[in-house]
Amino acid sequence: MAQKSLLASRKFIKPSFSYLIEKKREGGEFTEDEIRYIVDSILDKEMPEFQMAALAMSIYFQGMSAQETAIFAEEMMLSGEVIDLSKITKPKIAKYSTGGVGDKTTLVLAPLAAAAGVVMPCMNGIDENFVISTLDKLSAVPKMKMDMGLKQFVEQLTGVGCAIIQQHPEIAPVDGILYELRQNTATIPSLPLITGSVLAKKLSEGAEGLVIDVKWGNGSYIRDVEQAKQLARSITRVGRSMKRRCVALVTDMNQPLGDTVGTALELQEAIQLLKGEGPEDLQELVLKLGMEIVRLAGVAGSTLSAKQTVQRHLKDGTALEKLKDMISAQGGDTSVIDDPEKFPKAKHIRKLPAPKRGYVHTINAGMIARGVHMLATSKNGKLDPAVGVSEIKKVGTQVKQGEPLMMIHYNDESKLESSLDYLRTAYRLAPKRPNPPELVVERVA
Repeated sequence: MAQKSLLASRKFIKPSFSYLIEKKREGGEFTEDEIRYIVDSILDKEMPEFQMAALAMSIYFQGMSAQETAIFAEEMMLSGEVIDLSKITKPKIAKYSTGGVGDKTTLVLAPLAAAAGVVMPCMNGIDENFVISTLDKLSAVPKMKMDMGLKQFVEQLTGVGCAIIQQHPEIAPVDGILYELRQNTATIPSLPLITGSVLAKKLSEGAEGLVIDVKWGNGSYIRDVEQAKQLARSITRVGRSMKRRCVALVTDMNQPLGDTVGTALELQEAIQLLKGEGPEDLQELVLKLGMEIVRLAGVAGSTLSAKQTVQRHLKDGTALEKLKDMISAQGGDTSVIDDPEKFPKAKHIRKLPAPKRGYVHTINAGMIARGVHMLATSKNGKLDPAVGVSEIKKVGTQVKQGEPLMMIHYNDESKLESSLDYLRTAYRLAPKRPNPPELVVERVA
């Protein structure tokens, strides 16, 4: 573990916060000392919140250079603990996603990477969630623990090769302060602030390289494909300047990924993937992200070798065994993996009927996620693991009037109508078949 050092001993005259705000507002570039001073002042609570907000807004409008962003990311990383995984001889690769509906790829890729000899640390931050998080999905496993100390995290990575836990408060604490501020000041979409945040957190986890899944569309907080491409380029460029290997895929999130949205339902679909089965779109994305992970780690040299490595570990059961090892290490009951019937089942299942004949033209994935979240959330704020939707009809599918667009699994009748408003509105049917969306839009390396 490495702790942030104090400001460099060389003379540095501390500027006023208003000067720094004005400098960025006018398009100026911060020096290394100024960035270090900003990060220290946020950590020590010396910068008032109103000036932090003004600074965030100035960065939002004027941006930051790759050099500024790299220094900013490194200083945020050093604002807390940095995990030392150097005693683990295997390659260490992290995976980051901007969050999407029905995205259960992390549940598959972490054990898959471990089976292939790649260590994958996964701390799930709030910025990787779109309504329903990876941790929500894992919580469908009875007794599963998602919070652990850093020492235990390192021990599990050493023994198992993967761990999926909630973001530790000692990892990049300045980023946590800034993220909350960005939520309240409408500056979440700032490319340098996202880039700095991603790299600060993921590199604090001890990763040597990073594979990024930048999602765009109505099921992501990045709605514009060009902005998604810019973010992919920003993270990979700044990552390289920090001497880390980075690859990004820009992927479509204008419909749910896979056939289910929920917690236990999505986990069961992830288990299918780990048996070499499951929906085509999910298989395709797992294959492509998995290939990037093993190539970046140096486990596979060529594209063909990477593809064969991923497919082998999915088909021979070694990746599934790693999922069991991870769940067992985190206190979970692995019997649900062998027997999915042990997962909780909803009392009611009903179809969402197609209002007319036609083709599924568009789907608003965000509305489906919100509808499921509304239906699943209990009075204490927790998600009912049995609740969700399955058998989702995808874009381009032909349906007859009354045919199910999806199956709804629920327990609470009182929430059904409100949820149905979202689910019905999510679908638009048309008489002509639309062109199917391209899942992977661009690769940036």
